[in-house]
Amino acid sequence: MTIFSKIINREIPSYKIAENDKFYAFLDVFPITHGHVLVVPKMEVDKFYEVPDAYLSEILVFAKPIAKAIEQAFPCNRVGSAIIGIEVPHAHLHLVPINNADDLNFTRGKITVTEDELKTAQEKILAYYRNL
Repeated sequence: MTIFSKIINREIPSYKIAENDKFYAFLDVFPITHGHVLVVPKMEVDKFYEVPDAYLSEILVFAKPIAKAIEQAFPCNRVGSAIIGIEVPHAHLHLVPINNADDLNFTRGKITVTEDELKTAQEKILAYYRNL
């Protein structure tokens, strides 16, 4: 069982942003920038492009209002999306507030965030998400 499955099953706490029967979105606790959210299918599949076709189309529809909320909560030019899938063997989509392409650079060091910063980021995103 992956760490993401443990988060989905509430065995590990998370800063949840959204959830439905197929997907779970939560703040990355090792983000590359403030407001970095992970969107994961509840189905445990290692590689993103091994996820069933219906899930692939639905994940973007699920992520769309989250991305809009991130963009409002963290002023940026865009919310960048990335599929990396190296660190955790569970398909996932990164949603990251960015101002330029280099902001989506996963080879740079991750930022350190406190629990208070994560809680504040969650509250900011949820305030916009709930109003969409």
